[in-house]
Amino acid sequence: MAKRVVETLIDDLDGSDADRTVSFAFDGDQYSIDLSAANIDKLESALAPYIGAARKTAARGGTSRRRGASAAGGDTKDAREWLRSNGHQVSDRGRIPAPLMELYRNR
Repeated sequence: MAKRVVETLIDDLDGSDADRTVSFAFDGDQYSIDLSAANIDKLESALAPYIGAARKTAARGGTSRRRGASAAGGDTKDAREWLRSNGHQVSDRGRIPAPLMELYRNR
């Protein structure tokens, strides 16, 4: 017996036919929404000034927050050395506080 499955995307905002699923991240959370071309244009227009002023960061992929954070953070040994040489107190082991890692990354 043959079977045909048809998947139709419905715009999550207005219920019209959607053209594609759009994925985005905000404040560490990932989102997906099905949108029509018109609503994709509205979303892109709304985000354009923020994207234009923002810095691009590495994607986390499928890793956990802990692994993703350390992988994105670079070499912690180098970070500790740089932070200490610039007058910051950093423990020999454990997590480096996010504000200090941000200083290291933006050096």
